[in-house]
Amino acid sequence: MPARDPLVRVASTRLAALTRHRSADDPEVAEASRDLRAAQLEQHVRRVVDEMPPLSADQRARLIVLLRSGGADERPV
Repeated sequence: MPARDPLVRVASTRLAALTRHRSADDPEVAEASRDLRAAQLEQHVRRVVDEMPPLSADQRARLIVLLRSGGADERPV
């Protein structure tokens, strides 16, 4: 298992502390959960990018659109 990024560790610890005394629908728990998922995604993306060959300009542009859209499909029909 790869070493956990400090951001993932901090986000995970914060979520665990909040869920100890709050319900899952608490706004701070929801925010902490979102922050943990974002930190995990960032760690994964960094690992993938570090292992792959350089992207073409077109590939980078498609990935930028995906990330800026929050995952919504913005491709032309």
